[in-house]
Amino acid sequence: MNLFEVAHFVPEKPMYEQGLILLPHLATLGAFLLVFKALYFGGVYDTWAPGGGDFRGYILVSLLVVLSGSITAYPSEFYGPTGPEASQAQAFTFLVRDQRLGANVGSAQGPTGLGKYLMRSPTGEVIFGGETMRFWDLRAPWLEPLRGPNGLDLSRLKKDIQPWQERRSAEYMTHAPLGSLNSVGGVATEINAVNYVSPRSWLATSHFVLGFFFFVGHLWHAGRARAAAAGFEKGIDRDFEPVLSMTPLN
Repeated sequence: MNLFEVAHFVPEKPMYEQGLILLPHLATLGAFLLVFKALYFGGVYDTWAPGGGDFRGYILVSLLVVLSGSITAYPSEFYGPTGPEASQAQAFTFLVRDQRLGANVGSAQGPTGLGKYLMRSPTGEVIFGGETMRFWDLRAPWLEPLRGPNGLDLSRLKKDIQPWQERRSAEYMTHAPLGSLNSVGGVATEINAVNYVSPRSWLATSHFVLGFFFFVGHLWHAGRARAAAAGFEKGIDRDFEPVLSMTPLN
């Protein structure tokens, strides 16, 4: 999209007359204009800049972003699916082993473990506690026996996780993000579709259509999740999936 705007950009005309979307935002960032600003436009000092009008604000924000991502998000990659699991992720074959991993990492790993616990535990909670994301304050007779020192301890189960439980969790985990993507697609394209400018309308319409298809997928998988929970939608038989015979990571 940015390359499209650059290819059609006319320097002699204002940006607002050309229907540009990304280039005006890149221009307001000013990252590639600092040298020209310092040489020709009164220096780098800007009274509207964060941190008192100099580079301190940019450096501080950059450090916060890099450090927070390094401490929380990036280390979680080391606790993700392994090679055999990732190769079959499309069939949701990673669910059973992955939820065991997330339930036992707990808070022992600091921020990384906490983030992984928050991301992984809804899988086990959907299966054993109902379709809810408020798993941290749920108290129920069917859940308390599973609680361990670091959250849900699935090793306390007397029976192995059944295929219908995997299907229910997989359908629920699929329909929820599709609904979120649909809502974001609508919010991001509504304003851009108001003013008629040919490239803008094309981009906004394509975004809206993709968001609509996500919404259809959201309804489809939500219906399958409810059907699997009710017991009359058996889905695909997963008794012979390779992941069921793999050794648990923990």
